[in-house]
Amino acid sequence: MRYGRAVTRTEWDVLLLGGASGIGKSRAAAQLARETGAFIVEFDDVVSAVQNITSAAQHPGLHHFDTVPDPGRLDPERVVELQIATANALEPALLGVVRNRLTVDVAAVVEGDYLTPAAALRARKEGAAAGRTVRAVFLHEDDAAQITANYTDREPEHGTQRRRADISARYSRWLAQQAALHALPVVDCRPWHTLTHRLRQAAH
Repeated sequence: MRYGRAVTRTEWDVLLLGGASGIGKSRAAAQLARETGAFIVEFDDVVSAVQNITSAAQHPGLHHFDTVPDPGRLDPERVVELQIATANALEPALLGVVRNRLTVDVAAVVEGDYLTPAAALRARKEGAAAGRTVRAVFLHEDDAAQITANYTDREPEHGTQRRRADISARYSRWLAQQAALHALPVVDCRPWHTLTHRLRQAAH
């Protein structure tokens, strides 16, 4: 039995946990880590790193929002379009993270907003080619009011973030639709108390 599998008690070497902002991914990843002993990779940290060492001129796909004078005035649908474009541009970075984790014999949960189903499918195929197991599950929350409440609980200093929550709900719907097209599991965030159990079932 592999050392990592024995320690972490998972059916996978890497679990990609995708979903929109504010729906509970980080909390779910933390709970999964406690239950399995898996290592957590926050893909948002990778996104910040690659954006910090590139410019809009060097890599425009990573800097769509940097070129907009006032992103807060954009139509929500346009914001989602730019999020999707950014996520697509980040696919090589995600694959790089997965390839690196596959060299380590301890299971990992990679979670973040910018994981796309298309990139997850590629990562799964690369894992299989390397004799390793990569799984992907996408969390979904369709209710903007619930996401608003989540933001308020998490960031009370920012007040009621209804617009941000509406954008997140729209992006969540797109991710869920794309995951279904790629035959990847989609798990509803609620009920919260059964979420990690349902995630582990979906990733089995």
